[in-house]
Amino acid sequence: MLAMAAGECTVAESQEILSLDTCRARALRANAGLKCAEMKKAETEALEKVALWQMLPKVSANGTYNWMEKSTNLLSDEQKDRLNNLSGVVQQDLSNTIQQEFGGIPIIGSSIASALSNIIASSTLSTNIDNVGHRITEALETDTRNVVAGTVTVTQPIFMGGKLVALHKMASLANNLSGVEYDRQKESTLIAVDEAYWQVVSVKHKKELAEQYAALLDTLTHDVEEMVNAEVATKGDLMKVRVKLNEAQMNLTKATNGLALAKMLLAERCGMPLDSEIDVESNISSSSISMSSNTSMSINIDTVWANRKEMQMLRISDSIARAGVTIARSTLLPNVAVTGGYLVSNPNLFNSFSNEFGGTFFAGVVVNIPILHGGSFYSLKAAKAKREEVKWQMEEAKELIELQVHKVRYELELAYKKMAEAQSDLENAEENLKLADESFAAGMASSSDLMAAQTAWLKAKGEVLDAEIEIEMGKVYLKQALGD
Repeated sequence: MLAMAAGECTVAESQEILSLDTCRARALRANAGLKCAEMKKAETEALEKVALWQMLPKVSANGTYNWMEKSTNLLSDEQKDRLNNLSGVVQQDLSNTIQQEFGGIPIIGSSIASALSNIIASSTLSTNIDNVGHRITEALETDTRNVVAGTVTVTQPIFMGGKLVALHKMASLANNLSGVEYDRQKESTLIAVDEAYWQVVSVKHKKELAEQYAALLDTLTHDVEEMVNAEVATKGDLMKVRVKLNEAQMNLTKATNGLALAKMLLAERCGMPLDSEIDVESNISSSSISMSSNTSMSINIDTVWANRKEMQMLRISDSIARAGVTIARSTLLPNVAVTGGYLVSNPNLFNSFSNEFGGTFFAGVVVNIPILHGGSFYSLKAAKAKREEVKWQMEEAKELIELQVHKVRYELELAYKKMAEAQSDLENAEENLKLADESFAAGMASSSDLMAAQTAWLKAKGEVLDAEIEIEMGKVYLKQALGD
């Protein structure tokens, strides 16, 4: 016995005692769903900034290189041939002109025209003219086999049908929605850990109660054994007590296993290993003894609707749906943007395709006017239907929330009434057990009477415990229902 007591003391010392606040803090740090909600919040914050940048100027740079087998020709082959042999055309035109101008002079006109034609033919004029043609042909040759070009462009939206403002509003609302979702996930996490915590408290107390009951029956078994030896009780009486003791020990084993499972669930929700040696503070709030003021207070349902996370999310969803209608309508409206930048190229387009870099600034206005976009009408119709859908969801949620508030408050009031009745029954059961124990010790009551009193005491004690746990969880559920 001493060794068992020492072992139990060692286990108790190695256990970590957890309070409800400690469990809540650990659950918030370890909950995976809460971590996902945090990342969702970070995502929507970034997307809100993306939507804001859609309204600001965009600056982009583009570059290209192209190789072509042939260069671009500004002259045809016929034009090149005429320029390269320009002297023949010029000489013929001069000869014709001289004949026309001097041929009409009497006697000497034809001689002068012939002499001038010979002078022109024998001079270097034709060579010089051909050289000019060659230079013109060469000047108009372009080397565009290797083309390098680049632009830096600035684009500023002016009017996009309202879609950019609506997109930014929608992104901002989505960010708010993720914040509410985070709070809702946090609330669910806290309620889940509260349920696990109070379950451990309940099973722990029931185990202690089962130990007390088993100890009472163990004592009764020894007393009845002595009475059988003294021939003042029958073996039948002893067998009844032993059967009851076996049942009590079986219930104690079940309570022990149940406590281990409850602790595993609590450890899991706190982010701890399932085999962690933990225990909980078993004190139940003294406020459970008397009626809570929360159950009798008047409830402003409009305040509840304003505080509930579900309604907040639906109101944000309604605003998002309105922005969706604006975006769908924008596809039917004109879009206007201004653009400008700087263009650079090699060959230089602005200096006779010379092999050098040259550039220029440019600016312009882009206007897009939808003419026949049939699908946009249906998109607008779908967006309006979505908004109506959210409105009806809000109405349905209001009804369900109001029903939940009244249901939870009624259940908490009922739990307090159960507590009052259970405490009264426990007082009677304790008094009855005391009288039965005294009567059994005086030989005026049988072991069956004493076991009946013990069973009634056990039942009353268990009902008080159940009512206490029910009140604690009822207060949690009422707080959730009110959106506090």
